[in-house]
Amino acid sequence: MFANYLIGLREGLEASLIVCILIAYLVKTGRRDKLLPVWAGIATAVVLSMAFGALLQYGSAQLGFEAQEALGGTLSVAAVCLVTWMVFWMRRTARHLRSDLHGKLDEAVALGTVALVTTAFLAVGREGLETALFIWSAVQATGDGVRPLIGAALGLLTAVLLGWLFYRGALRINLARFFTWTGALLIVVAAGVLAHGIHDLQEAGWLPGPESLAFDISGAVPADSWYGTLLKGILNFQPDPTVLQVVVWVAYLVPTLYFFLRRPAAGTARPVAGAEADAGSGSGTGSGTDRPRQS
Repeated sequence: MFANYLIGLREGLEASLIVCILIAYLVKTGRRDKLLPVWAGIATAVVLSMAFGALLQYGSAQLGFEAQEALGGTLSVAAVCLVTWMVFWMRRTARHLRSDLHGKLDEAVALGTVALVTTAFLAVGREGLETALFIWSAVQATGDGVRPLIGAALGLLTAVLLGWLFYRGALRINLARFFTWTGALLIVVAAGVLAHGIHDLQEAGWLPGPESLAFDISGAVPADSWYGTLLKGILNFQPDPTVLQVVVWVAYLVPTLYFFLRRPAAGTARPVAGAEADAGSGSGTGSGTDRPRQS
């Protein structure tokens, strides 16, 4: 539940901030009549993301064992790639997020209702599809179809609540620090998902070495023990991984965390530093003069 709660919270908060920025900008510029198309685009993106997750679950259940393993492994690798790109993208572009969204929204208003719906849909839909794919991959990795989904749902609900509080100006947190540390934790979770995906591809016969174990500590860490379950749920830990799983896990986790957490070179602006300022000024958490007018 915790790992998927983190996924839902981290990904959901990004989407919530985007919604806050779009809505606050229309309210502040006196274009409340344009809110309905924006909400329509957001609702469409949410429904599509949920349908995508359901399609993944239903479609995979209709396949044979090897096909299921191949699909699960391929999508797990794809999910890790998307999430890794996302956390680095947020660090690099967060300081420009508000101005970019404002520019796209101005263009959409000029073009008409369909453009407004499309802009809101694309802004939120990308986050939603990434979230659905990553949560599905994480659920498959844990082998538990109930508690991970509960955790993800609670994370998304928390993100929606935080987004609403940001918009109302009732909450201020250091978003730069929040996205940095949750991004680092998400990379650790992604490493486990990637290792599980590699194991699936080995089971499907797409990769070699399914019988070459790096170690086996099943006796010391039983999979059905409380601590084995905890390690499996949070880190996707496997007590008997293959050599290829361990190599891929280390090869992904160490350099990715290093480049994500390292300080930028002297004399350059920290990309994530503007996240709090931009999100705050766009969603009511900034100065009093920059908060959206209340109805």
